[in-house]
Amino acid sequence: MTDKNLAALFYKLRITPKNIDHYLQALTHSSYANERGMLTGAHNERLEFLGDAVLELAISETLYIFFPELPEGKLTRYRAGLVCEESLSRLANELELGTLVRLGKGEDSSGGRLRPSLLADVFEALLGAVYLDLGFEEARLLTRRLFSPLFKDLARGCLHRDYKTLLQEYTQLKLALTPEYLIISEQGPDHAKIFAAQVFIGTQVAGQGSGRTKKEAEQEAAREAYELLVRVK
Repeated sequence: MTDKNLAALFYKLRITPKNIDHYLQALTHSSYANERGMLTGAHNERLEFLGDAVLELAISETLYIFFPELPEGKLTRYRAGLVCEESLSRLANELELGTLVRLGKGEDSSGGRLRPSLLADVFEALLGAVYLDLGFEEARLLTRRLFSPLFKDLARGCLHRDYKTLLQEYTQLKLALTPEYLIISEQGPDHAKIFAAQVFIGTQVAGQGSGRTKKEAEQEAAREAYELLVRVK
């Protein structure tokens, strides 16, 4: 990553940074920091935590303003669809964050630059960096700009489906039960784990799925269960 690369990113974001260090941290994966013996906190995990909160507030506010007729339940579903891994990794790819993130050799060689979960984390960390550097107002405006295409998809009803939310709404309404998830296995090295999850409705296994993160595995399990239940109905 060069100064030219960073300048191109700032141009895409339409921001004028004050402290470059925040953005370098946002683009530093823990594998890179560990390989180089960097200080604790030099990687982007803390910024990811902060960016997640900033993102949720900014999206919640935008939904509240743009969809005044929607009830709380539907706003919650829309927000879940907007801030999920699939949406965040899509935006990260548009910003080419995969080419900028600093990775350890093992993470890089195993395809980390293309991994949706990693890209989603970098996106959240970047938003956290903007918040620390320029404040919430700039982070809010940036969020609205970047998510504008997704809001258009949402208005057309073609944003991808959040199956965990759909399944919970269905089972609570029809069965008076709340789905419960269990991670039943994890395989592979730390930088390339595959998780398997089951979803229970009552005492019965209703679906199973796998993915590179626990959330992804649970979503796949929920999708299988939801599609089976709706088909049965």
